[in-house]
Amino acid sequence: MKLQRKNRVRALAVGALAVSGALALTACGSDDTTGGSGGSGSAKSANIKCEGKGKLLASGSSAQKNAMDVWVQNYSGSCKDTEINYQPTGSGAGVTTFLQGQTAFAGSDSALKPEEVTKSKQVCKGGQAVDLPMVGGPIAVGYNVPGVDNLVLDAPTLAKIFDSKITKWNDAAIKKLNPGAKLPDLKIQAFHRSDDSGTTDNFTKYLKGAAPGDWKHEPAKKWEGTGGQAASGSAGVSSQVKQTSGAISYFELSYATSGKIPTVKLNTGAKAPVEATVDNASKAISEAKQVGKGNDLALQLNYTTKAEGAYPITLVTYEIACDKGNKAETLPATKSFLTYVSSTDGQNALKALGYAPLPTEIADKVRATVKTLS
Repeated sequence: MKLQRKNRVRALAVGALAVSGALALTACGSDDTTGGSGGSGSAKSANIKCEGKGKLLASGSSAQKNAMDVWVQNYSGSCKDTEINYQPTGSGAGVTTFLQGQTAFAGSDSALKPEEVTKSKQVCKGGQAVDLPMVGGPIAVGYNVPGVDNLVLDAPTLAKIFDSKITKWNDAAIKKLNPGAKLPDLKIQAFHRSDDSGTTDNFTKYLKGAAPGDWKHEPAKKWEGTGGQAASGSAGVSSQVKQTSGAISYFELSYATSGKIPTVKLNTGAKAPVEATVDNASKAISEAKQVGKGNDLALQLNYTTKAEGAYPITLVTYEIACDKGNKAETLPATKSFLTYVSSTDGQNALKALGYAPLPTEIADKVRATVKTLS
């Protein structure tokens, strides 16, 4: 992801949880990441108390990796009594594990389905699982085409590429969108996620919404396109793009930034092609509508916006937790950690990574909901 220092207030942040293994994080003291006091004191700016002892298990989205890395590092600097173990197993696996009652919360790049909410009532005694947006941003389309460092594509062309209908980089459709580029007679190597992925879900929602005539598959966490090659996690597909000539794939912008992978500019119908940046994604995310009821804060994104400078391939990553019926031994640490990551301190800690803070009205709702978890 490109570093964006001036994130829009209307942006919902993206991103990516995935900690390369179990990360130790101790619960509590304060969320003042500039050196607050330890113990059980309250944070200077967010007024939260770090509480809880023992292990807190969580898993899910690999899209939040860089965000979670920072949150864990900052939080563990103040908190001493709780070990937080987050496994980046992918959104689908994370939700499954949560619904089996094995984790305190899950990370998912897609809101829960109605049947998943129903199933959650078995582990959330007297309540149900709710979607809490925490980070959001662009899904970049990274590529590796020798001699091409400025590539423009549109939704129909992307749909055909990822459905194996366009197989060469010098295809007429790509040439038309890039009249000045020296496109090689090179086979396209399209990579998709092998694991159930919220990033895949959002990417295919974009293809279906913006190019319904060319993408006939239904959006889903499991890849439904024709052909292509698979790799596990955002780290896996981005690594394949970096090392494979002719490759293309989709992943969170931070992976493109850290891997120095060029990204596609989108022809959305606006006056100029739109680059994958936090600010541009923020313009699209600002059009999201809350569709969750009550304490559920699920959002509906607009994948077909044609607003100037709005980058429509976006996602919002949710933390999924029980509104009621949380286990007594993990509830204090769960509330403490989620309060920190949704706080102004927690959100601002992501700026250097290119994530955008939650819009004020959404952040306020998230914090209010976290306080009521029981």
